[in-house]
Amino acid sequence: MAAAVASAALVVTGCGSGESPSASASPASGSPASVSPASATPTHVASPSMASPSVASASASAAAVTPAVDSSRGAAAAAPVCSVGSLKVAARQAADRPSGTGTGAAIVEFTNSSAKACVLKGHPTVAGAGNGSPEKNAPLSVTTTGSASPVTLAPKGKAWVKLTFVQVQGEADGFCESGAEPVVYPTLVIGLPGAGKHQVALDDGQFAQCDNKVTVTAVSAVKPT
Repeated sequence: MAAAVASAALVVTGCGSGESPSASASPASGSPASVSPASATPTHVASPSMASPSVASASASAAAVTPAVDSSRGAAAAAPVCSVGSLKVAARQAADRPSGTGTGAAIVEFTNSSAKACVLKGHPTVAGAGNGSPEKNAPLSVTTTGSASPVTLAPKGKAWVKLTFVQVQGEADGFCESGAEPVVYPTLVIGLPGAGKHQVALDDGQFAQCDNKVTVTAVSAVKPT
């Protein structure tokens, strides 16, 4: 009988060793040894290939946007100052000018005649000159008005400055209220920072003014009156 009991015990033990591993790994057993080493090591989380598709997509989008913004800023910053040869310059009497018999005020128009964008900025210098003699000129005393900001001219784009003179009064050749003699210039020499000097005549007369003074606006993308 003792031998029979021992045999039965061996049979029970053998059956127990054949149980499913999932039962031994159950959290209810409380045995640390039953936890799989692979599941305890989260190496797969650190793998770049396992990153969330939405996160990867957002990162890719950000990377794509950044160079586009930078390149556009670089393109704007790369526009050169307009050269002397890239500008066509014209002048006409302003509609809004001081009363009197002289020119009073004039609008000077700059047109980009080149195939590339360029930049103008600043207040002009002004000098009176005869026809065909821009190097023989009489610089006028300039008073500036308004702040200067860069104006980018696309091909065929335009910018303007306004010149306001000390007006000639009276009839015939007129007179200056200061007592000085009026001066008439067939042309003016207009200079802009970095963009050279340009000789220009009025499209409907000559520049008559007093005291060799002029008030000038900064280059503007808005045409003055």
